[in-house]
Amino acid sequence: MKKIVSSIFLAFMGGVAALGAGYAYNSYQNSSEHQLANASKNSLVHFANYTGGQGAVNADFTMAAEKSLNSVVHITTQSEQTNLDYNPFAQMLGMPPETYSQQGSGSGVIISKDGYIVTNYHVVAGANKIEVTLNDKRTYEAVVIGTDPSTDVALVKIKEGDLPFLSYGNSDQVKVGEWVLAVGNPFNLESTVTAGIISAKGRNKIIDVRKNPVESFLQTDAVVNPGNSGGALVNTNGELIGINTAIVSNNGSYQGYSFAIPVNIVKKVVGDLVEFGTVQRAYIGVSIVDINAKFAKENNIKQLKGAYVANLVAGGSAEESGIKSGDVITAIEDMPVNSVSELHEQIARYRPGDKVKVNVIRNEKEVNVTVTLKSLENTTSLVKKAEVIKASVSKLGVALQEVDNNELAKLKITNGVKIADLTANSKLTGAGIKEGFIITSINKRKIGNVKEAQTAFNEVSGGVLIEGIYPNGTRAYYGFGL
Repeated sequence: MKKIVSSIFLAFMGGVAALGAGYAYNSYQNSSEHQLANASKNSLVHFANYTGGQGAVNADFTMAAEKSLNSVVHITTQSEQTNLDYNPFAQMLGMPPETYSQQGSGSGVIISKDGYIVTNYHVVAGANKIEVTLNDKRTYEAVVIGTDPSTDVALVKIKEGDLPFLSYGNSDQVKVGEWVLAVGNPFNLESTVTAGIISAKGRNKIIDVRKNPVESFLQTDAVVNPGNSGGALVNTNGELIGINTAIVSNNGSYQGYSFAIPVNIVKKVVGDLVEFGTVQRAYIGVSIVDINAKFAKENNIKQLKGAYVANLVAGGSAEESGIKSGDVITAIEDMPVNSVSELHEQIARYRPGDKVKVNVIRNEKEVNVTVTLKSLENTTSLVKKAEVIKASVSKLGVALQEVDNNELAKLKITNGVKIADLTANSKLTGAGIKEGFIITSINKRKIGNVKEAQTAFNEVSGGVLIEGIYPNGTRAYYGFGL
C-alpha cells in the first residue's frame, strides 16, 4: 500500500508541475507578444511579410493612363498604289497601269492644344488622305506639316483647339527597369494601354539602313503590336518619353520587345518642322566605331567606354576643332556617350552652327574640345525649305512643282519635278498618272527643275515616255501620244 500511495502521489505532483510549467510558458509567450506588438507601434522596424489587401505603391498606372488616353489618337490613312508587276511595254503603248487603294492605320500623340500631332513617318508616308479619330470619337482630316524619314518622325495637324495633350518628359533621365506604359491602337483596338519596363537604351540597327537612320531607341517589354506605331510611351507621371515605332518579330506581331524613339529627339525634330518646315540636321564629321574588349586590345585602348574615331571628314566639324583619328569620344555636353547610337542621339539634338563641348580621351588623357557642328554639305548655314515654284504646261493640262531636297534624299533620287495638279482632261490623267508623281526624265532626258520640264514638254511631238517615282517609293513608266 505504501508503494502504491507513494507512486500515486509522485504522479500527482508530476502532473501539477507540468501544468504549472505550461501555464508559466503561455504567460511568458503572451507577455512577449504583447511587448513586441507595443514595440512595433513605436518603432521604425516592421515585419516585412505581405498581408494582402494593398497594392504595390509604384504599380498603380491609373493616373498615367487617364492622362494618356485622351491625348493619343487613332490615325487611318488611304493611299493609291501602283501594281509593281505592270508590264512596261503596255505603258509604252499608252495603257494606264493598274492601281489599287490601300488602307493603313496607326496611332499619334497630341502635343499641343491647337492640334499638332506627332506620329511615325511610316504611318503617313504616301497617304492621300489622313483621318484622325480622338478618344471621344470626334473625327478630323489631318494635313502633313513635315516628315523626317531618318528618325521616322512625322508631324500632322488638325483644325481644332483646346485639345488635351501630353507634356514632354526627359528621355535622358529614363532608367533601365523603370515602369512605362504603351498607349495606342493595336489591330484597330482603340485606346489600348499596356505596361512594361524599360529593358534597354540606345538600341540601333532597327530601321532600314538605306534610309540613313538616326537611331538610339528605348527598348521596352510593354506589349506593342501593328497599329501601335506613332503611339505614346509614357512614364508613371503620364509624361511622354517616346514614340512607339517598331517591334522585333518573326511573325509581325509582338514577341517580347518593342522600340520607341526617345522624346528628346522627337522634340527637336518637331521644333524644326514647325519653325523651318524641314529638319536642320547637324553632323560632327567623324566615322566612329563601337568599342568592345577585342577592339580595345587591338587598338591599345585602356577603357571600354566611348566611341572610337576611326576617320575624319575632310573639312568637317571634328577636323576643324582638332579632334584626331584614334580619339575616343566619351561625352557630348557632359552627356555620357558609350556607343555609336548614343553619339548619334546626342548630335541629333543640335542644328548646324551650334557649338558643343566634346570630351575625348587621347593618349589616356581627357581632352575637352569645342566643336562647331555643320550640315551634310559641310556648312553652318541652316537649310531653307525649297520655295514652291509652280508652272503649268497648258497643252497637257498639268501644273508642275519643284521638289524639296529632303524628299529627293528620302527617295534616293537626285532630280525631278512633282506633278502638283492635273485637269480632268489632261493627257497625263488619261495615261494613268496621279498627282504627286515625280517626273525624273522625259524621253530619256533628265529633268532637274520646272523650267527644264516645260521646255521638254513643249519640244515633244508624237510619243512621250515619262519616267519617275511616287512619294511612296513606287517607280513607274508612262507612255502616251500627243
